[in-house]
Amino acid sequence: MAAQTVASTTNSTANPAADSVDLGPAAALSCRECGHRVPLGPVFACEECFGPLEIAYDFSGYDTEELRKRIESGPANIWRYAPLLPVPADVAGKPNINPGWTKLVKADNLARELGVDAGKLFVKDDSGNPTHSFKDRVVAQALEAARAFGFTTLSCSSTGNLAGAVGAAAARAGLRSCVFIPHDLEQGKVVMAAVYGGELVGIEGNYDDVNRFCSELIGDPAGEGWGFVNVNLRPYYAEGSKTLAYEICEQLGWQLPDQLVVPIASGSQLTKIDKGLKELIALGLVEDKPYKIFGAQAEGCSPVSVAYKAGHDVVRPQKPNTIAKSLAIGNPADGPYVLDIARRTGGAVEDVNDEQVVDAIKLLARTEGIFAETAGGVTVGVAKKLIENGLLDPHLTTVVLNTGDGLKTLDAVASDTGLTATIRPSLDSFREAGLG
Repeated sequence: MAAQTVASTTNSTANPAADSVDLGPAAALSCRECGHRVPLGPVFACEECFGPLEIAYDFSGYDTEELRKRIESGPANIWRYAPLLPVPADVAGKPNINPGWTKLVKADNLARELGVDAGKLFVKDDSGNPTHSFKDRVVAQALEAARAFGFTTLSCSSTGNLAGAVGAAAARAGLRSCVFIPHDLEQGKVVMAAVYGGELVGIEGNYDDVNRFCSELIGDPAGEGWGFVNVNLRPYYAEGSKTLAYEICEQLGWQLPDQLVVPIASGSQLTKIDKGLKELIALGLVEDKPYKIFGAQAEGCSPVSVAYKAGHDVVRPQKPNTIAKSLAIGNPADGPYVLDIARRTGGAVEDVNDEQVVDAIKLLARTEGIFAETAGGVTVGVAKKLIENGLLDPHLTTVVLNTGDGLKTLDAVASDTGLTATIRPSLDSFREAGLG
């Protein structure tokens, strides 16, 4: 069976950059709002309507079964999906951090706690990536675009995890890195971002302030030669999140999950997971069937959840106040698209408070031996709440995302987690403590 073409068909323009830049099946940049197409390049906003640009592909030459075999014989990282990404064919041989192919854990212990049928609940545990978060996926993808466009400095605005991923990827590739973070991030994330030897700059303010500054720097001569992975390289960077969808389906035996619970920061991860699922369907790699996508936010930064519950299409910015700092983006760029996807698929957007986040972190650790950072606590906590409210079906195959390692957010659980007992080195003391 020949796979159908997934590339956009709206407003085609000439694409001379495609002749000089090797980004595999990527054909152009296409506006998500008006469909205007421009050649591949380090741009992120449509010149016609200022809508976000994303990659349009030409998959027309693929045969479904040959593509499946090619993927299955590929490396155990995201580059097994190189035929579906904006990267050169020889990407696996280049110095990169090679993330991906993380565990899909069948979470039967957690399922019992939540009232889900055995064999139906899975945790996609992305804490196993090189810098212990899903951000390695998007940065690895952005690095290839930075190489293609000749950038010499890799940069970003970050709530923590992205800063570490950029530092590691730049070090591996032999590039300079300079990343910008809110000045009051968790110390563990600060250390992890700084250890790779790049420049780490704290900005007085929240993530939205940091992001605004980076947008200004791009337009200044001081930013010449800089590739901001989540700004001027954003269309390429965002495609890395599709690999979560690809892996989940392949690990389920080339099947779509019925339900997914995905954390929301900017919202890009959720929208690209949906894009990845639709591509697999269009290519014939999975059977087409309905699926539901649920978004998860922390109550202290829940602009998308608030808009969803109010029935609004516009997401009003909030000032973040939550322990889930990796999700603390008060003005999420992809918020409206998240609303569209949740409603189109029959999902929802829900939030949990900080106490529920901590409880969910402990629940996942106690039941499945997975120590999630606060974002993982948000997704597990929201999954629990959705089940209790009857919105998430406990009889269907459900995948909950854990996007980072709990060692990065120790402060969230440190206050009431510690030694069970302190005893003398004797059996009597052991028994006196009630441990026998």
